[in-house]
Amino acid sequence: MTQLGFNAEGFQAFLSGRTEPDWVTDQRNDAWSQFNDQQWPTRREEEWMRTDIRLFKLDKFSMPSAENVEGVDDVTPLLSAGVELGGAVHSHNGICLADSMSDDLKEQGVVFGSLDRLVSEHSGLLESLLFQRAFDREDKFAALHASCWTGGQLLYVPRGVHVEQPFHVLSSLADGGVDLGHTIVILEDGASATLLAETACSTEETEGLHCGAIELIVRDRANLRYVNLQNWGQRVWHFARQKAVVGRDAHLQWTSAAMGSRLSKVNQHVVLDGEGARSQMNGVLFTENKQHLSYHTQQYHKQANCYSDFLYKAALQDKSHTVWRGMIKVDEQAQQTDGYQRNDNLLLSNSSRADSIPGLEIEADDVRCTHGSTTGKVDEEMIYYAQCRGFTRKEAMRLIVTGFFQQIFDRITIDSVRDALGLAIARRVRDYE
Repeated sequence: MTQLGFNAEGFQAFLSGRTEPDWVTDQRNDAWSQFNDQQWPTRREEEWMRTDIRLFKLDKFSMPSAENVEGVDDVTPLLSAGVELGGAVHSHNGICLADSMSDDLKEQGVVFGSLDRLVSEHSGLLESLLFQRAFDREDKFAALHASCWTGGQLLYVPRGVHVEQPFHVLSSLADGGVDLGHTIVILEDGASATLLAETACSTEETEGLHCGAIELIVRDRANLRYVNLQNWGQRVWHFARQKAVVGRDAHLQWTSAAMGSRLSKVNQHVVLDGEGARSQMNGVLFTENKQHLSYHTQQYHKQANCYSDFLYKAALQDKSHTVWRGMIKVDEQAQQTDGYQRNDNLLLSNSSRADSIPGLEIEADDVRCTHGSTTGKVDEEMIYYAQCRGFTRKEAMRLIVTGFFQQIFDRITIDSVRDALGLAIARRVRDYE
């Protein structure tokens, strides 16, 4: 089996094995040049000063290959249990294994499936959008992804089409696997859809690399619900660029949950690009052992009369560490902006740590923007109260943690998602004396 390294020889071999439009190859070559010109981020940079990647070694991994799809284990999806789906995609080690969509949606012009396959079939649609509207090639990881992406998914919903059944994406990794998947969602004017995306490994000890990206393009008056569950094994390096552009009177509900990986560095940005655009960003983070999860978020108000609502909650146990750095940015012309930002952290052990850095950058004068952050420990009186009513200490802790996240669970309208997140978190809560 040929293993292609992330070097000049490997990149050229990677390109020669692909059949893609010329504009895609040009994009890859340009990004590869940027990748080689850029340095790896260091803690001297403000965005990375709380995240140490010195132990990360890219040369330990190889480029995804269709030859390297062994080790596919039965990975049980969490988000799609009991849900009637409109379509599904399963990728393993960055390669699409299967994709499907109902015939009824095909007749309505909906496109859903592997981006590897569809980038040629829908070249005219994607040439002006892929890596153009909702992707920032700001660092070496972003350039690496843009040059070497494989697999991925495309969801396209035509104008005025309302899709009731959710779409589902499952990305899995075997030990030593690499996932460079790219997700792009395009909802035309007045369309609506729901996409459930999750990651998984066969065991918690699976080692791997994910360097991915998400592009969400929500046109005027469209409505997108997007759920992203990051549940990699705890030896997976996770780097991601995620961005949404929301048009006039459009609505985006974006729910992110992160419970896996050894280290995560995620940039999640929402651009409110049309008057009356609305976004709601919900985040659930649960960390354990020595996990490090770092999220840099931005709510960017470019036009007037827009609304953004951001709520992230994190529960930390053992020696884990979370970093959240958030920004509400308001341009001068974005008058009558309404922006809300909040991050709450619950420390379940004395050795855990949560860094919370909210921020405002406002150039307009007719706005209402608020931000806040809290960090605290579990109230022993609450545990005692529960124990007096027959609960064990561990059961009491589970109730408290579940209650801590309840505000976000109440925002989730999809039962399978709400139940899956609640169960996954409850199972991880340890018994602390």
